[in-house]
This record gives sequence, C-alpha cells and structure tokens, in this order.
Amino acid sequence: MFNPTPFLPGLSSHLFGRQRRSQLDALRTQSEQWRQSSLSRLCEIFGPWLPAAVLAPTAKGINSRQRTYPLPLTFWAFLSQVLSPGSSCREVVRKVQAWYAPQDQTPDSSTSAYCQARSRLPLSSLTGLHQILADKLSARITPPELWLGRRVKVVDGTGVSMPDTAPNQKDWAQPSGQKPGCGFPVVKLAACFCLASGALLQWVEGTLHEHDFRLLQKLLSAFKKGDVVLADRGFSSFPSLATLLARGVDAVMRVHQFRKLDWRVGQRLGRSDRLVTWKKNQFQGKLWNREQWAQLPATISVRLVKIVVAVPGFRTQKLVLVTTLLDAQTYSAEALGQLYFRRWAVELFFRDIKTTLGLDVLRCRTPALVRKEIVMHALAYNLIRALMQDIAHRFELHLRQLSFKGTVDALRQWRDLFENAHSQARTSCKLRRLFYQSIVKDLLLDRPDRSEPRAVKRRPKNFRLLTKPRHEMVVERCRKWSQKPANHALN
Repeated sequence: MFNPTPFLPGLSSHLFGRQRRSQLDALRTQSEQWRQSSLSRLCEIFGPWLPAAVLAPTAKGINSRQRTYPLPLTFWAFLSQVLSPGSSCREVVRKVQAWYAPQDQTPDSSTSAYCQARSRLPLSSLTGLHQILADKLSARITPPELWLGRRVKVVDGTGVSMPDTAPNQKDWAQPSGQKPGCGFPVVKLAACFCLASGALLQWVEGTLHEHDFRLLQKLLSAFKKGDVVLADRGFSSFPSLATLLARGVDAVMRVHQFRKLDWRVGQRLGRSDRLVTWKKNQFQGKLWNREQWAQLPATISVRLVKIVVAVPGFRTQKLVLVTTLLDAQTYSAEALGQLYFRRWAVELFFRDIKTTLGLDVLRCRTPALVRKEIVMHALAYNLIRALMQDIAHRFELHLRQLSFKGTVDALRQWRDLFENAHSQARTSCKLRRLFYQSIVKDLLLDRPDRSEPRAVKRRPKNFRLLTKPRHEMVVERCRKWSQKPANHALN
C-alpha cells in the first residue's frame, strides 16, 4: 500500500518492504485510488498525532501476512466506524469494496473478514497509541490553562452496556435487579480526564460491585507528583486521600455523606475553613487487605471548607469540601469552590464520548473486542480533542468555547473536501485553515451557572417490557386490536 500523506513518511516501506520495478506502475495506480478513499483522509487529518510505526506488521505471527484488511486499513476503518455512530460493519465493508473496485478486486461482501481483522488488532498497540496521544495533549497545555500553576485531573465513574452474550456475562455481570436473559452486561469504568485539555488520560475497568474509591487505587499510575485530583464524594475517603498524599498528589473532593464533621475541633483558617486531623479507622474493611491497610499512615492533615451555592436551580445549597491543599493563602476557599464547580466538566466529557460517539451501548460480542472498542472510542475522542486544542491555540480561544459535537459534524462533512486535495501540501493547508475557521465561527454561547434537570421530555414507545428470555417470551395479541375489523386495520 502506497503512503499518500506527508504525515506518515515511509509507511509503505516499513509495512510491505521494497517493491519490484515491475510493480511501481501498479502501486502508483493504487496510490491514486487510496488517495480518494475517505479512510485515508482520516489518516491525513489525524496523522500528525499518531505515529505510523505502532501499526507496522510483526515479523511473524498473525499480523505478518499481507491480507485484504492490513493493520493500517483495519485501524482507520474501525476509527471511521466509531466517528460515525450507528455505522454498521456492513457499511465499512462497502467502503473497502469501493476502494478495491478500480483494482478489479472484489473482497467478500460478508462482514466476517472485517470482524476477524478487528480481532487481530493488537490491544497493546491500540493502548500504546492512546497513551502517546494523551501525552501529546497534556504536553501542549499552556500555563494560562493551568489552575494556580497546577495540573488538575478530574476522576469519575460511569457504566457502559454491551450485548447479552455468555462471554460478556462471564466477565461483566448484568445488574442484580434484572432477570436472567432480560438484561445486558455492564462494565464500570473509572476514568481520569485532564481538566485543561479534556483529554481522556487513563481508565480502568470494574464490575458493578466494585466501589469507586477501590477503582481509584487502580488509577494511581495516571497521577504524577504535583497533580491535583478533583473528584466527587464517591471517591472521598481516608485511604484515598492518604494514598494520593503518599505519591505527592493533592486532592479536592466533596466530603462523603456518611462522615460526621465537628467544626469545633482543629485550627481555624477562616470562615467555615478549618484544618483538622483525620485518623485511620480501626476496622480494616472488606475492600482492603492487611498489607495495604498497614501501609496507610495513622493520621493525615486535611482541610475542610464549606461553600454556599447562591445560584438558583442547584440542588445543593451547601457543600463541604475536603482537600489536602493546606495553604489557605495560596489556595483560598473561593478558589477551591470555583475549582469544584468545574468538576461538572467531567459529566460533559462523558456525554461527548458516550452520547456523541456512541460508547454508551457497545456492539461487540466478546470481551476482547469490547476492550478494543473502548480503546477505539477513547482514541477517537482524544483525536477530536486534539483538533479542538489545535484550533483553540491558533485562534487564541478558550477550549470551552468550542463544541465537541460541532467539531465531529464539521469533520464528517469536510472530510469529502480533503479527498479532492490529492495530498497537495498547499491545498491541504488551505483546506485545514478553512476547516478550522468554520468551527471557530460557531462558538458556544457563554451561559454561566446554567442548570438543566436530568430529565427527558420525549416518552419511550409503548412496547411491553421483556420479562423473560426472548426465546421464551410470547407476546399476546392486544385485545382491543384483535376486536377491530380487518378493513379497519388495513386503513
């Protein structure tokens, strides 16, 4: 396969070796056809952020052969499918067939070959690509985007549904309130986002029975010394704060609802601002083993800050924050309150990746492919974030002014224009500039302190609920419908 873009130099020689002179004309023809592929346009748009060497075939093994679906083609086809929610595997196969058609080759119309190619994508390579992309996004953060000179990473959890198959049920069970055969397996994800860039840095998988602060222990590798972790009260506990402090990481969290507070003890730092000492509980608990519990310190010093929400529409009027940022002069109570209000951004990040990109309901039927589907969604999300970050820096805008959904829509439409550029550097640069300008002209409105209820207006269809496995479910005919005459039913 010939490399059509300047962003991935030497891709052909690294993937397929040197070609014979007798094959050069055929390869040039194939390269022109590849330039007209919408899949290669994604490669040109996102090429600067993804190294080509990660997708190189192995010297031996299943990915060493030249197939109808080589690794780069499979990767970009999978990525295009993620960027177009609702796109089926059949549609992707049709794209590949359209690309092969001028070469007098007709791949099988079945989706089996494409699904097998997706299963051959090495998970380690995909996670490596994601880590490289996440590091690039973090490295491009400018000092004005930091919070008081500190990097803030926000953590939250969510659930993702998947097809009801035996392998999926074995790894991730369905909610206990659902009958067997009537529910779907759910994987619980605890994700770490960069607050400044919105990039998804790392995530861990768990079941519905694992607590949030237990999953936080699996995310410790995402935090570096000097970071500030922003989280809700589900992660707030003595072990969580103590573990983060041991790594040189500070935290700002909401106090857990079951913790009893005494504002008469400790050192007063200001109004509703006290420095107190928390002690380790005598009881170990079921979530920790003896060795982990023994490594925790006996006491830690934390700061309790009470903030009042004066904006109408918010559910909670008073919040109590716990933080390990003990310097009240550098980190005032007002600054901590404003930072915690920005924690809501993680809900918007999850909305972008779950609703806009379709991570909410996965479609793969095996745990191995489910994990790859999650990684591909994370890659697609971070690639869009990279575009938004590039636009914000070029036009000196704040990243919050750009719409994630608007960027995805613009990419889907402008991709056709990039196909006509034929990889010409001057034309591609001009198109990229116009592409960025079209996004900048559609900025989000500044609506501070906006509050929207978590409620839906559109009612679901009036269908019966599945109360038995589908092969056992027999839907009775509606009585009032059966009494209508036949000619009335036809009308």
